[in-house]
Amino acid sequence: MQRYVVASVAEIPPGTHKVFTVAGRPIGIFNLEGEYYGLLNRCPHQGGSLCDGLITGLAVGDRPGEFRMIRKGEMIRCPWHGWEFDIRTGQSWCEPAKIRARTYPTEITAGTEVVRGPYVAETVAVKVEEKYVVVEF
Repeated sequence: MQRYVVASVAEIPPGTHKVFTVAGRPIGIFNLEGEYYGLLNRCPHQGGSLCDGLITGLAVGDRPGEFRMIRKGEMIRCPWHGWEFDIRTGQSWCEPAKIRARTYPTEITAGTEVVRGPYVAETVAVKVEEKYVVVEF
């Protein structure tokens, strides 16, 4: 599995997201309370830019006319037709048995790990002070 460095954690604060082109694919990276999730920026319904949609939660209620919001900031609504997807899993809430947004695993990797590679070359001392968000394919 190939790994790509996309951003430092400081670039995607909690409650925000940012879209990157990774290996030719538009990937939205979401920070949900310090946990990072990757979604393809393409709605599986009709191809809209999913990551441009409204970030929301789920409205639930016990009886008609009464509701409360749960899972605030964990759902994204496609800007084209309003289909909603779970940011953590890609699960569709419109057709959960059939439709799912493409997700990508992410991890936080220390800068010292990011600079390592399979090649050996002349080196200079480098001090890495940040952590980075890494996307895996």
